[in-house]
Amino acid sequence: MGPRLDQGAEGTASLLSEVVAGLGRLVKGELALARAEATESVRSAGAGLVKVVGAVVVGLVGLNVLAGAAVAGLATTGLGPAWAAVIVGGVLCAVALALALAGKAALSLRGLWPDRALRGLRRDAAAVQAGLHDNGLQDKGVQHV
Repeated sequence: MGPRLDQGAEGTASLLSEVVAGLGRLVKGELALARAEATESVRSAGAGLVKVVGAVVVGLVGLNVLAGAAVAGLATTGLGPAWAAVIVGGVLCAVALALALAGKAALSLRGLWPDRALRGLRRDAAAVQAGLHDNGLQDKGVQHV
């Protein structure tokens, strides 16, 4: 009866070794997914930022031309050049504020967190914990991480 118990203990040890190795591979895979998600999000944000900067440069040149034309147009209607410049400047500042607020909202950090990887890790941990509990290993002093 002694050798049979030793074989059972070896089988359990082997099974636990395989579970631990599998958990290691699982965690490495989930970390690789998290790293890939973070890299993708950073690249996307960087490309968006480059486009915004380019749009700002071109837009400033265009606004300069349009502002000069608007001031000249208002001045020809009988409004003084100083008042025409104040009106055009005020409208452009209001538009700039609206664009800045919209840009700030678009550059939020919500896409930079690896949500899918974290959900996968939580799901995997729950499955391992359920497996330990179902097999009665948790009650025998085997602790989960």
